[in-house]
Amino acid sequence: MVETGIPKLDDFLGGGIPVGKSLVYYNQPGIEGEIFGLQTIYSNLKSGGTGVFVVSSTMPDLVKSQFKEFGWDIELYNDKLFFVDAYNPLIGAPSNEKYVVSQPDNIEGFNKIITDLIKELPPSTIVFGSLSTIMDLCGEKETIEAVKTWNKMAMLYDHVIIYNFTAWPYSQETLDLIKNDLFNAVISIGGIAERVIFGQYFGILKSDWTEETKKSMLFRVLRPGGIKLYIPKILVTGAFDAGKSTFVHALSTRAISVDRLGTTIALDHGHIDYKGFSADIFGTPGQERFDPIIKLLSGESMGVFLVVDSTNPADFVRAKHMLEITKAYGLPYIIVANKQDVSGALTPEEIKEQFNMPEDVTVVPVVAKDKIGVFEAFEVLIDKITGGT
Repeated sequence: MVETGIPKLDDFLGGGIPVGKSLVYYNQPGIEGEIFGLQTIYSNLKSGGTGVFVVSSTMPDLVKSQFKEFGWDIELYNDKLFFVDAYNPLIGAPSNEKYVVSQPDNIEGFNKIITDLIKELPPSTIVFGSLSTIMDLCGEKETIEAVKTWNKMAMLYDHVIIYNFTAWPYSQETLDLIKNDLFNAVISIGGIAERVIFGQYFGILKSDWTEETKKSMLFRVLRPGGIKLYIPKILVTGAFDAGKSTFVHALSTRAISVDRLGTTIALDHGHIDYKGFSADIFGTPGQERFDPIIKLLSGESMGVFLVVDSTNPADFVRAKHMLEITKAYGLPYIIVANKQDVSGALTPEEIKEQFNMPEDVTVVPVVAKDKIGVFEAFEVLIDKITGGT
């Protein structure tokens, strides 16, 4: 299996892409989809594989600089990474690459280079930076016939072959072929838009080696870093003085609080980048007069941390009421048992019993001030949000 290196996508695909298979990243126009091919080939290089990147829409040197922009040092893999230059000849510029398509607007020239390298190289991950550009230059039908040949040869020679494709206004026949027939797997990459695109997602439209499809995740692109799964809003709630602000600050790469007289009077706001996930975290004040804020944020959140003071069971009634407000929205949640280092702290099992919680509810022991258990709690909640795999 060749891993894409994209968090959760490999899980959706059952571990990655089997050798001999083809996959297309099917991009909605206006979405930053090219990164998917770059990250996939870099992941393969890191795992000791050989990679080929077919450049057709810009100069190879610019693609190499993109790898650098994301913090990926491809110079470590000079003997394992090959570029097919189908751009410089188009503009009449010289090329320094081993593989050069002398006539990029002639599919036969493309075909010869690609079939030769498929036969010549050991099993590799071959990524086409822009199938759309090849289609624009060589024609839709001609390109589709070539793709059929490349996919068959990749299967015969144990390569994994991957295409970036942007769904410009091609014929419906072409778009249907790409989505349904040409490839073993189709990953849809799109945007959530209201006049402008304000969110991006990827999802499996098709995969002939996995049983489950139609799964999708939000993502954002970081420089450096590449693709990170994006959780727009996670709520941190709990009774007064349970340690919510401390938990938000312990978990966050950056966080702010508005305090007055030593307690939070407005929202805590934090952000975390951890293990391929990027998430925004909002903490609510514990006083009852702020319950409308909890209701407002719960309607937009994707999960909840309920922080409790393990030493103060008298506040559990209030904490349970706050949880009920959020549960009305059907959100995944976990209980964060804070202050586990203090004498007399109840164990997670005792807290679950006090709350009369079902067996499947997770209580995570935490010492927020020392950052003990906070990231474990994050991983547990993320697994619940994403459905676990």
